[in-house]
Amino acid sequence: MAVIGLGAAVFDLDGTLIDTEPRNRVMWSRLFDAHRVPYDEALIGSFAGRRGLEALADHAHLFPGRTVEELFEQAVSYESLPGMPDVAPVPGAVDLVRSLADAGVPLAVVTSGQRPYAERLLDMLGVRGLLDLVVTAGDVVTGKPHPEGYLAAARDLDVPPQEAVGFEDAPAGVAAVKAAGMTCVGVVTTQPVGALARADHLVADFMEVDVVPGPALRVHRTVTS
Repeated sequence: MAVIGLGAAVFDLDGTLIDTEPRNRVMWSRLFDAHRVPYDEALIGSFAGRRGLEALADHAHLFPGRTVEELFEQAVSYESLPGMPDVAPVPGAVDLVRSLADAGVPLAVVTSGQRPYAERLLDMLGVRGLLDLVVTAGDVVTGKPHPEGYLAAARDLDVPPQEAVGFEDAPAGVAAVKAAGMTCVGVVTTQPVGALARADHLVADFMEVDVVPGPALRVHRTVTS
């Protein structure tokens, strides 16, 4: 068990608060299939936690004659197709956000998603009104793994980064939290434990985390394998 002091809590969204990763993997896979571009699970997994445009730019050479913007819009269009995987809150996520809000902890979300998408998911979770700040893809110049989004959240919450805790499920997000100087709790919902090795603490989900007086976070069990 570990107890972590916190002046603010900053959450990633996809895969951290809400389990959208199965759907996102289908969206990216369909894009590659539509253009008959070969891929493997590692390539699709590398999109996790990153802004879609930046991730696609790394592979733009595989799609001759197509702009990154066109490809992104095509991938996003698959979200509403019938048969896409359902999304659901990560276990314990909503209760933890509510407990933090009740304790008066400043709260933010830093996501690689676009604002309409992020606001829709946060409304679905019922926590949007509890958050002091939402930083989206369009609010930063450089996305994760760059720390810009997390540094912006700390600045706008008026909390030193070293007093904040960031929650992430993907390597790019963990790198961003650590580069910002925050304590990182890795949530093992979408990636193998080894991929999140840079996190300070690892949990399977938020059922293993609660709020104690201080305020502070108590991590009941840390994932080790």
